[in-house]
Amino acid sequence: MYINFRRYYLFCQSIDFYSYRAKIKIDMNKNKKIIFSGVQPSGNLHIGNYLGAISQWVKMQEDFTCIFCVVDYHAITVKQDPKILREKIIDIAKIYIASGIDPKKSIIFKQSDIKEHTELAWVLNCTSARMSDLNKMTQFKDKAGKNQENVGVGLFDYPVLMAADILLYDTDIVPVGDDQLQHVELTRTLARRFNDRFGQTFKIPEARLQKVGARIMGLDDPTKKMSKSAKSELNYIALTDDPAKAKKKIMKATTDSDGRVKYDPKNKPGISNLMTIYSLLENTEIGVIEERYIGKGYGDFKKDLAEVVAEYLTNFQKTYYNITNTEIEKILKKGAKKLQPTATDLMDLIKKKIGSL
Repeated sequence: MYINFRRYYLFCQSIDFYSYRAKIKIDMNKNKKIIFSGVQPSGNLHIGNYLGAISQWVKMQEDFTCIFCVVDYHAITVKQDPKILREKIIDIAKIYIASGIDPKKSIIFKQSDIKEHTELAWVLNCTSARMSDLNKMTQFKDKAGKNQENVGVGLFDYPVLMAADILLYDTDIVPVGDDQLQHVELTRTLARRFNDRFGQTFKIPEARLQKVGARIMGLDDPTKKMSKSAKSELNYIALTDDPAKAKKKIMKATTDSDGRVKYDPKNKPGISNLMTIYSLLENTEIGVIEERYIGKGYGDFKKDLAEVVAEYLTNFQKTYYNITNTEIEKILKKGAKKLQPTATDLMDLIKKKIGSL
C-alpha cells in the first residue's frame, strides 16, 4: 500500500503524536489529563502544605492521572545533612499517603531515581532558558537574600529543573500555590521556545490555583506565607506536631485588637487566615463560620479551631505512624519503574532533535 510519508508526518504533528505516545505509556487504559506536582524533602510539612496543595491532589485522583514526586534534587539547592535528607524523603512519601494519596490510583516516585530529570534540565538550560528569565524569579531573591553572589548555582537555576520535572511527563495541569505561578509560566515559555526551534516536542502545561486556601499564612505573622523552614515553630503547625502542642500554637496565633470574627484579609489578616484554616479543615463556608461567632470573641473561636486542628492531626497521625519505611521504599521504586519508559522515550526523541543521538 502506498503511504504519503509527508502527510503522515503532518498528521502526527497535528495530533501531538509524541505527547500522545508518552501519555499511552503512563495511562494505558484511561484517557485522563495528566497532573504533576511535588514537594521538597526539607523542613517540616505543615497544614498550610496540606490545605494549599496536598488536599487538592487527593481530590484530583479520581479525575486525572496523577504523578506526585518527592523532589530531592530541589532540596539540595541548599545545604542538607545526608542522613536527615534520607529520612525526609521517606517522611514526605508517608505524608502523601497519610493525607489520602493512593499509590494504586496515583504514581509516587523520587526525582533522583529517574536521571532524565537532570538531563532534560541541562538541555533546557542550553536551548531554551535565558539569564533574563531566571533573573526575574522572585523566589530566588527571597531565598538568597543579600548574599546572592555566594549561593549555589542550583538555587538560581532550580526553576529550569522544575520545568524539566513537569515537561518530562506531558503534564497537562500543575496544581500550585500562587507563589509558584511564575515558575509554571517559565515552564510554558521554555516549552514553546524548544518547540519553535526543534518542532513539536513538549505539551504546554497549565497552572491550577485553588481559589481558597492556596496561600495559608504564618500563625505568628499573617502577612507572610506559612513556611516549613520558618525559624519560629509558632509560624506553622507541622503535620507531625503533637495535637496538644498544635492547640497551644492556635491559641497564641496573631490576630488583632478588634475582637470580631470577621473575614477581611486586607484589614484583618490574622483572624481571616485562621478562618480559612477552620473552613477548609471542617469543610464549612466562611460565611457560616462568621454567623456562628456573632457576639463571641477570639477566645471562643480559637478554642474551637484548636479542637478542629487537634482532631485532624490525630486522625492523620494514626495513618502516618502505621506506614513502614519498607512500604514507602517499595512504592517509590514501583513509581519510578512505571515512569521510566516515558522518560527514556522522550529524552531519546529530544536527543535526536538536538543532534546528540
